[in-house]
Amino acid sequence: GVVEACLLHMLKRRAAGFLRTDKVAALFTKVGKTCPIAGDVCKKVQELQQQVESRKNQPGGQEPLKRQGSTTSKAPVLTPQAIKHIWVRTALIEKVLDKIVQYIVDNCSKYYEKEALLADPVCGPILASLLVGPCALEYTKLKTADHYWTDPSADELVQRHRIQGVHGRQDSPSKRPALGIRKRHSSGSTSEDPFAASAREYVESLHQNSRTHLLYGKNNVLVQPKDDLEAIPGYLSLHQSADNLTLKWTPNQLMNGTLGDSE
Repeated sequence: GVVEACLLHMLKRRAAGFLRTDKVAALFTKVGKTCPIAGDVCKKVQELQQQVESRKNQPGGQEPLKRQGSTTSKAPVLTPQAIKHIWVRTALIEKVLDKIVQYIVDNCSKYYEKEALLADPVCGPILASLLVGPCALEYTKLKTADHYWTDPSADELVQRHRIQGVHGRQDSPSKRPALGIRKRHSSGSTSEDPFAASAREYVESLHQNSRTHLLYGKNNVLVQPKDDLEAIPGYLSLHQSADNLTLKWTPNQLMNGTLGDSE
């Protein structure tokens, strides 16, 4: 959707087509006349659209998509969101979206006004460069909202942060093994279960998931709760969700599940 917004910014009327409601389709079709790579994408999209139409007309019409050998249709069903962005999506899965955008940038005067994003001498090439990374990925298993995320378990994440903490705090390397012993000792105690659950929930939130994205993380950030207390090392992280940004910090002891008798 973001790429489409960039492609449609100040697009010339002739390039968009006077009578076509799908301006992205009109742009790809026009570019495909002079760019062979975009022409191949146009053919693949037309095939997919025909399969979608035949699927609608046939009650049990799953076979056309299953017979398709292209990498663009390994999933048996195209979701409405995929159909909505089918042009950019197909070019992305075929790993040619960056090349098509670069071609459009190089020939921007044919398709865009002078003030357009892709006509900008800096922003246009930057957009094409940013798409190189996504186009290098293999989209063989596309996750949807109803799939479970296969991130590492909370225990594995705790171990990673504990190892990182050993390297980060060279002034007191002997404290880490003691924390591990205390954790095993307190695992059978029901009084610390809420702390362990809180630690697990926090450590899980440090990893990418379907609800929030971890923008920044830094271990051993010192926080002083009160003027008369010693600064406490902990993990500072910045998370982005659909609605807001959240700044979190938690002591290293809580992350390791070893709060003990501390207040």
